[in-house]
Amino acid sequence: MHWLDIVILILYALSMIGIALYTRNRSKSVNDFLLAGKRGLNGWMSAFAYGTTYFSAVIFIGYAGNFGNAYGLASVWIGIGNAIIGSLIAWLVLAKRTKNMTQRLQAKTMPEFFEKRYNSKNLKLACAIITFIFLIPYSASVYNGLSSLFEIVFGIEGWIIMIALAILTAIYLFFGGYFATALSDFIQGIIMLIGVAIMVVSFLNSAEVSWDLTELVTNPEHNWFTFGSSNTGFYGNTVTLLSVILLTSFGVWALPQTVHKYYAIRDKKAINQGMIVSTLFALIIGFGAYFVGSLGSLFTFPEGTRPDQFVPHMLNMVIQSGLLGVIAVLILSASMSTLSSVSLASASVVAVDIYKGKINPNATDKKVNWTMRILCLVFILISVVLAILNEEFHLSAIASLMGISWGTLAGCFIGPYVLGLLWKKVSRPAVWSSIISSLVLTVALTLIIGYDKGSWSCSFGTAIQNGVGSSPLIGVICMAFSMIITTVVTVFTNSPEDSVIEEAFNKPIENEII
Repeated sequence: MHWLDIVILILYALSMIGIALYTRNRSKSVNDFLLAGKRGLNGWMSAFAYGTTYFSAVIFIGYAGNFGNAYGLASVWIGIGNAIIGSLIAWLVLAKRTKNMTQRLQAKTMPEFFEKRYNSKNLKLACAIITFIFLIPYSASVYNGLSSLFEIVFGIEGWIIMIALAILTAIYLFFGGYFATALSDFIQGIIMLIGVAIMVVSFLNSAEVSWDLTELVTNPEHNWFTFGSSNTGFYGNTVTLLSVILLTSFGVWALPQTVHKYYAIRDKKAINQGMIVSTLFALIIGFGAYFVGSLGSLFTFPEGTRPDQFVPHMLNMVIQSGLLGVIAVLILSASMSTLSSVSLASASVVAVDIYKGKINPNATDKKVNWTMRILCLVFILISVVLAILNEEFHLSAIASLMGISWGTLAGCFIGPYVLGLLWKKVSRPAVWSSIISSLVLTVALTLIIGYDKGSWSCSFGTAIQNGVGSSPLIGVICMAFSMIITTVVTVFTNSPEDSVIEEAFNKPIENEII
């Protein structure tokens, strides 16, 4: 590593520790730790918190490398979809409604929202367990993506980076909670925007690209509108790319760590501001990441290099020492912000929804707050151990781990959550139908697609590997099924009690957003 790269990384680490110390007095209660206090956050901080949680090392390393290699310039449609569907439309549909309803219900987590919206403590428990379990592989994928970058670019053992990242994330999350996360996200978001600009310009100026994109534009397998040579069939490139666009764009509509950003936003002005800023942020970051990934066909890689390792190798070839530190901080920032949000979401569902909700209903606010802090550390520890094991035994590709997590969670929750905000009649049996059927459907499709892709005579292990590799397609099917089954079951079952509907939709609240 060049000395300037080391200095940049040290300064970044010290700034994150400084934020933890600065915000340590802003997280004394559960409400402070989870929602940054009563006032909430302004639009800029909420937008950057949303955007930096949305994009992590998985996007820059795993997804950009894999899908940039497979689809060329067409992969930038993923970033465009993320900006339009995952940011602009998501904020338009969900932000105001989520803020108002969670305030009426006094819900701090998604499982608590489900409990009070549908009047079921068992539903809260089930949602909490599912959230905790299926956020772990996503967290592990973030560690794996970052370790891949540092191992290839700087020659540092992956496990060392994973542990260092875990410790740094744990420090500022343990002390500062959501306010520390949001403040660091704002700083990290600025770093990400600067880093992406530097990265794109550096690649366009490189000898391999040199501002001449003729090959990418004219190659029928890698241009803007042709998704590859295999455009037909259930597993064709067109279907696969559309699946990735839909999963990464609609999945965030029902992920606990992204939905949580709406809970803590301040007012209507902040929502309008946050919607615009988050959309522009997603467009710049998403477009930049996938554009760089699409340039992979212009480079020559060492034999045996996997597609999800292309981007680190490309950075090593193109970015000069000194600037490499900036790019490393870019991806480090994206990873830390995501990890802190995921850890906070997971720890909160156990502390608030399981410990306080089931195990010890009389627990004091202080005890729940400390339980949540400790659980943040536990979640980080579990995730980093899984990530190290995944790297050691090559259990699953980075992109597949993310696909499993997003697909399963969104498949379980998108129907009950989105329709529950818009439609008063959504029933408790409909929510259970969505959760149970989506879990069953995920397992069934993983096996069916896995065997179908590998021939029905292949081994069970090969079938699982093939099925996991199709996780974006499985996730999209489960999300669509969740919306359908929630609607159908609601039509044929009784609506929630009038008192529940009244509390969720009509209860007067202070500073209601109109």
